[in-house]
Amino acid sequence: MRAVIFDEFGAPPQVRDVPDPTPPAGGAVVRVEATGLCRSDWHGWQGHDSDVVVPHVPGHEFAGVVTAVGDGVRGWRPGDRVTAPFVCACGRCPSCQAGDQQVCERQSQPGFTHWGSFAEYVTVRDADVNLVRLPDELDFPAAAALGCRFATAFRAVAAQGRVAAGEWVAVHGCGGVGCRR
Repeated sequence: MRAVIFDEFGAPPQVRDVPDPTPPAGGAVVRVEATGLCRSDWHGWQGHDSDVVVPHVPGHEFAGVVTAVGDGVRGWRPGDRVTAPFVCACGRCPSCQAGDQQVCERQSQPGFTHWGSFAEYVTVRDADVNLVRLPDELDFPAAAALGCRFATAFRAVAAQGRVAAGEWVAVHGCGGVGCRR
């Protein structure tokens, strides 16, 4: 498959052929139809995240179509239109069992803990927990934009800010979170 890859932190990324991924047990391979670019990708490229090991394919905001599933996957099949959250949970640890998958003790993150979506295909671990079905009327670019930036902004407003109906909020910032319409 073709992918954007860097061999050293901060070095210019290159587009080149790399091996196609295979689905791990419990996981899936998704053909990337759209992917976003986030400030987090820059941090990974600069070496600010200890989970990133070079050579590396970045990218964590994506949407696409399932092409293969690993042993044990029950809820997904090739052809399903999907996306996934930035933090992919294991579904089994105490945090996941409490409904706090965003702080999973064994989390994985495409584009950080393993190769990401700046490629033709991306692997999603624990597919039954992490894949999110896309309605037919939602196009792939819009779905890819809902990943990190939408979830971050929503959690900031709803969970941290505890904004209630009828209240006003002013958002100052840049990037996908601060400049979203």
